[in-house]
Amino acid sequence: MLPTGRPAPGVALIDPVPLYREGLSALVRRTPGLRWLGSTGEANAAVRLHEKLRPDVLLIDSVLDPLGHVTRLLVERDPTLLVIGLVRDAHSHANYVTTALESGVRGVVPRSAQPEQIVRVIAETFRSRGYVHPDLRPKERPTLSRREYEVLTLIAEGLENQQIAGELVVSVETVRTHVKGILRKLGARDRTHAVSLAYRSGLLIGRPAVLE
Repeated sequence: MLPTGRPAPGVALIDPVPLYREGLSALVRRTPGLRWLGSTGEANAAVRLHEKLRPDVLLIDSVLDPLGHVTRLLVERDPTLLVIGLVRDAHSHANYVTTALESGVRGVVPRSAQPEQIVRVIAETFRSRGYVHPDLRPKERPTLSRREYEVLTLIAEGLENQQIAGELVVSVETVRTHVKGILRKLGARDRTHAVSLAYRSGLLIGRPAVLE
């Protein structure tokens, strides 16, 4: 799994869930070629944890570092540190992945991935100095017309067809036609699914409260 002739990388974790910390600790400890160093559940303890443990690889739950501030601070202090983002479902879209990589994250993997996948990402990130799990690699975005994008944005804001027609000063039938085109291009089952897919792909940015 890991190249021979190199010291086994030390692994640490920042995650708010004790059970997840215990699970990853057990996983790393039983994996040949990896060393478990420790963990914390608080983002504001990241610097202290790094100074104390000096890990080679540090995994961070995306909910604790959604904008990459913690990662940026750590890699500025230690450019050799390999940060892996454990990506929650809410962050599994192109915008988050791009922001994470720009902040200094070197590997990303779904937080809900199978144990063997997480170990594989740790090993591959250490070996190649960077790895994006296939499920998180940016996909080509569908192309919507300007009017379809306007309609999709209003759907995301919670408006019904009649309200959208009033906002855009078009007929309800025209709105229905645009909605059908949006569903077809996004491969969505319905309006709610279309909005969800649009956020996940980065087509829409900044999920409104109505969809939480």
